[in-house]
Amino acid sequence: MDYQSGQHGGAVEPADTAAPPQRLSRSPEEAALAAQRRFRQALIEAGLLIPTGVDGLYGRSADFEAIADGLNATIGALGADQQAEVMRFPPAMARQDFEASEYLKSFPQLAGTVHSFCGSDRDHHRLLARLDAGEEWADQQRPTRVVLTPAACYPIYPVMAARGPLPAQGRVVDVLSYCFRHEPSVDPARMQLFRMREYVRLGTAEQVAAFRAQWIERGSALAQQLALPWQLDLANDPFFGRGGKIVADGQREQKLKFELLIPIHDDAPPTACMSFNYHKDHFAEVWPLRTADGARAHTGCVGFGIERLILALLRHHGFALARWPSQVRELLGLRHV
Repeated sequence: MDYQSGQHGGAVEPADTAAPPQRLSRSPEEAALAAQRRFRQALIEAGLLIPTGVDGLYGRSADFEAIADGLNATIGALGADQQAEVMRFPPAMARQDFEASEYLKSFPQLAGTVHSFCGSDRDHHRLLARLDAGEEWADQQRPTRVVLTPAACYPIYPVMAARGPLPAQGRVVDVLSYCFRHEPSVDPARMQLFRMREYVRLGTAEQVAAFRAQWIERGSALAQQLALPWQLDLANDPFFGRGGKIVADGQREQKLKFELLIPIHDDAPPTACMSFNYHKDHFAEVWPLRTADGARAHTGCVGFGIERLILALLRHHGFALARWPSQVRELLGLRHV
C-alpha cells in the first residue's frame, strides 16, 4: 500500500521485522498487528500523528485537524433538519452521574477516573520521597468527583432528565466530545482519547426507531460521498466478563446496535467508524427521563468516530490531501489545503 497516494502498489512499504526462518506464515492476528504497526509508523513519519510515548495517545497535525473540521461541518450539515440542541461538554463528567449510568457494571476495563493529591504536608513529603526513589506514587492520590467521559452522549441524559418531561415531539441533541477508553493499542484506529460526534434522540420507541433508520441511510450515503468502501453489520458492545457474553448476545438478538465498517488495515478486519444504537428505556431507568404522557422515554444515538473516519480517508485517498478526489475535497472544504 502506497500511503502517500492511497493506491496499492508503487512505493515499497517498510519491511516487517524478519520472522524466524522456520516460520512459513503468520497467524491472522500477527498479520493484523503488523499492518497496524505499518500504518501507525507511516502516519508518524508523515507528521500526521505525533507520538507521545503512550500507545493510543497522539498529537494531531494541521492537516489532520483540517480533515476533522471538514467532517464535523459535513456531519452538522447532514443533521441541519433535526432541530437539534447543541451541547458541548469537556471530556469529563460528574462521578455521581457516571456511577448511576451503570457503565462500570458493563465496561470496567475501559473506564478512566481522575485522581488528585488531597493529603497533608507530611503526605506531600512522602509522595516526593517516592518520586525521588523512582517508586510508585499513585496510591498517594485519591479519586475526585470527576470521571473521564466514556461516550459523548453520557453527560446529556441527567441534564435532559432534570428539565422534566419531553415535549410530544421528543428531543434531538447534537453533542461532540473527546472520549476516553482504556485500551492501549498499536492500532492507530484504537486511540485512548478520541472524538465522538453524536446525534441523540429522546422520545418514544417509534420516534427513536425512525431516527435510527434515517441515520443509517444518511451515514451510508456519507461514506459513499467520501468515496470509502463500507459495509453495515450487526454489532455488540464489548461487555466485560462471562456475563458480558450473554448481554452481548442479547444485544445482537434484539438488533440494538449496527456499525458501519470501513477497512483501514490490509490484513485486519474492517473498523467500525459509525454506530447506530437503540438503548430502549435503559437511561430512563437510571434517570427520570419521561415522555410528554409520563411514560419512560426511549433513547438512541448515531455516533461518528472522527479519528477513525480521518484514518479511513487517509488510508484510501493517501496522505497528500491535494491529491484526494475533488468531490471529497469539495465536500470537506479542503480545496485550499
